[in-house]
Amino acid sequence: MNDSTSPVRVAVVQFDPQVGTQNRPTNLETSLSLALQAVNNGANLIVLPELANTGYLFNSRQDAYLHSESVPDGPSIQAWMDFAQFHQVYLVAGLAERDGMQLFDTAVLLGPEGLIGKYRKAHLWNKEKLWFTPGNLGFPVFETPIGRIGLLICWDIWFPEVPRILTQQGADIICSLNNWVWTPPPLFDEAGKCMASYLTMTAAHVNNVFIAAANRIGEEQDARYLGCSLIAGTNGWPIGKVASPNEQAIIYADIDLSSARSAPIWNSLNDLQRDRRADLYDSMLGYRHHPCLPR
Repeated sequence: MNDSTSPVRVAVVQFDPQVGTQNRPTNLETSLSLALQAVNNGANLIVLPELANTGYLFNSRQDAYLHSESVPDGPSIQAWMDFAQFHQVYLVAGLAERDGMQLFDTAVLLGPEGLIGKYRKAHLWNKEKLWFTPGNLGFPVFETPIGRIGLLICWDIWFPEVPRILTQQGADIICSLNNWVWTPPPLFDEAGKCMASYLTMTAAHVNNVFIAAANRIGEEQDARYLGCSLIAGTNGWPIGKVASPNEQAIIYADIDLSSARSAPIWNSLNDLQRDRRADLYDSMLGYRHHPCLPR
């Protein structure tokens, strides 16, 4: 294999994990079954939705606590980690993390070597603020043999600082774990895409980064989930199709993650990284420059 390339088959998994402690075994089994399907189709980076093992709409903080587990010792983490190690793949999954008495909406990155890292959701949506503590780990980017991987969760994509900070720290791909719910109507446009699809595409375009967005489907209480999982290329456009709003699906993309590092060079005069006016706004926003990126 040419050392200058990093070929990856990415899979985003869209399914319907239901809340309720009695549903946790089924949710976990379904996530592993679909991840295995992705592996059998050649995927080596697999992205599951936010809170993939628990469902989303808890009844109370106590209910959320009963659904939570510690990282990396919890049963779901152990099962996902064993899967990644056995199949020699990278798996990203969302869960309710328990750390002492604090609860976090967390994404974990697992690989052949075990737990690589975790991200705690920074921007909490609606009732999440009653259950979870806002994330306190910043926006880490994890170095792996297949590329630099950043993580974000759902509502984070509405804040353009998040994908910008991740890409400024050198992310080749951002894995976006979601439970996209009802937003002000219309929920979908004539092309069948929801607003979160366009936000994902826009973030990929303006940052010249791959974004693999896994959402869920189904309904819980009064919430309807919007599906529309996708993998956006560095030019913003979806690679392949955007998933339907209501069907279980796995979306694949064959990409070279290393190509994200040259993608910002659009023409002889414009380069998104070099055109940034870091002298005007970086000091205010607190971005940390990655040594591999141009100033």
